[in-house]
Amino acid sequence: MKIKKDFILRKVAHSYVVVPVGKLTLDFNGIINLNETGAFLFEILQKGAEREELIERMLEEYEVTPEKAAADIDIFLEKVKNADVLE
Repeated sequence: MKIKKDFILRKVAHSYVVVPVGKLTLDFNGIINLNETGAFLFEILQKGAEREELIERMLEEYEVTPEKAAADIDIFLEKVKNADVLE
């Protein structure tokens, strides 16, 4: 899985937002707000990663159980798929 190249992540004040650039601005109207964990996962997905790698990286970065990491990642992946942000 990988984030489409025309979406960028920016930190604005204490929040993270994802916005389209280029031709995607014609098709995608709006922004996506992310928390720190969502931004962490988004950055990994920009380089390309599968679910298992996301879980592994989340366990390295945060004090969370494997079950909680997997559940949270599944929710995150569903949201970015629904927003049509993945290639």
